[in-house]
Amino acid sequence: MTHSPPTLPPEITVFERGWLSANNILFLGRESTAVVDTGYCSHAAQTVALLDAALAGRPLDRVLNTHLHSDHCGGNAALQRAWPAAQTLIPPGQTAWVRDWDPYRLSYTPTGQECPRFRLDGVLQPGSTIELGDRSWQVHAAPGHDPHSVVLFEPGQALLISADALWENGFGVVFPELEGEDAFDAVGATLDLIERLAPRVVIPGHGPVFGDAPRALAVARKRLAGYQQEPRKHALYAAKVLLKYKLLEWQQIAWPQLLAWAEATPYFGMLHARHFADQPRGDWLRGLADDLVRSGAAVREGEVLHNA
Repeated sequence: MTHSPPTLPPEITVFERGWLSANNILFLGRESTAVVDTGYCSHAAQTVALLDAALAGRPLDRVLNTHLHSDHCGGNAALQRAWPAAQTLIPPGQTAWVRDWDPYRLSYTPTGQECPRFRLDGVLQPGSTIELGDRSWQVHAAPGHDPHSVVLFEPGQALLISADALWENGFGVVFPELEGEDAFDAVGATLDLIERLAPRVVIPGHGPVFGDAPRALAVARKRLAGYQQEPRKHALYAAKVLLKYKLLEWQQIAWPQLLAWAEATPYFGMLHARHFADQPRGDWLRGLADDLVRSGAAVREGEVLHNA
């Protein structure tokens, strides 16, 4: 049986961006406009062009981030240049790191990713509400994937912006676990929150808008149980995600340059030391690349790895 995609109110436009950039959600209200999440920095010009066309001459009034991973806020600086009056709101907990711009604490250095510095104007406080597209949206804390992440819920039509807390077929890497913090229980608590909210429509951080939240929650809980039973499985998944993500940005890279990048990226060192110290680091990294090739996520030509 096939299901037609769920419908959204006319004031909401979702730009499904793929995996290098998170989805962008544009709100065109009668009084004001806003966008939730802004993609990766290498796609910033495209993000500006997409929003400019959809705004059709209207200004962009607010920029909101569900969390500050580079694929969700990498376009902030470009949007601030294009619409200088736009107010930028982020979840609390990282405001000092944004104001002082600490790329390590903001995860960009540890992941080997980039994010141009942007201005901060306010916070999305869990427990509060915010007007988006003439509707009142609840702000809920959603730790797990990122300890500071929030999700946004509109109870009138049961619409959920889930960021990376819930996708149609899983959820995002649990980054605190890479640093040795226990965060799988937080993932479970956030899934419980989403179940209580009972969304009719889910707008995820990546992938298409979907309507079958109970199925997605079941898939996510099964995946979470597997990670809790075998944390090394999650660590291997995370390492391959980090490598694939960078390959999406590069499109192709010679092995010596890839190895140098991975050696300089702290999360690889943490993952190797904590879970894979029984393997020489260079052999382990090459094994990750081999896994991407075997799965069809990459193609190797000699010593050059290509995105696929």
